Amino acid sequence: MRALFGPRLERALEETNAEIEAQAANVAPVELDQQSVGRLSRMDAMQAQAMAQAYERRLKAQKVRIEHALTRLAAGEYGYCTECGEEIGMRRLDIDPAAHRCVRCA
Repeated sequence: MRALFGPRLERALEETNAEIEAQAANVAPVELDQQSVGRLSRMDAMQAQAMAQAYERRLKAQKVRIEHALTRLAAGEYGYCTECGEEIGMRRLDIDPAAHRCVRCA
């Protein structure tokens, strides 16, 4: 399992970290300067900021899932459901290598 999913998980972690860093500019506070930005433009900027923050939260949650999968892989527990202990199907792991529950428990 390590040879098959280890590199995929490590690559996914690198990509997720890069995406989190790229999002840093999008979640910056919106300026309150009414002279340079109209009220509607500011509202659009605030909405874009809120969407960027939600995306950043999803990325950080994905990062945690990947890190947990790598921890399970190192401990020899990868590929087994954290709820029931049964083996997670290979097709499920192909789709989501960070999956920690089998289809039945998910």
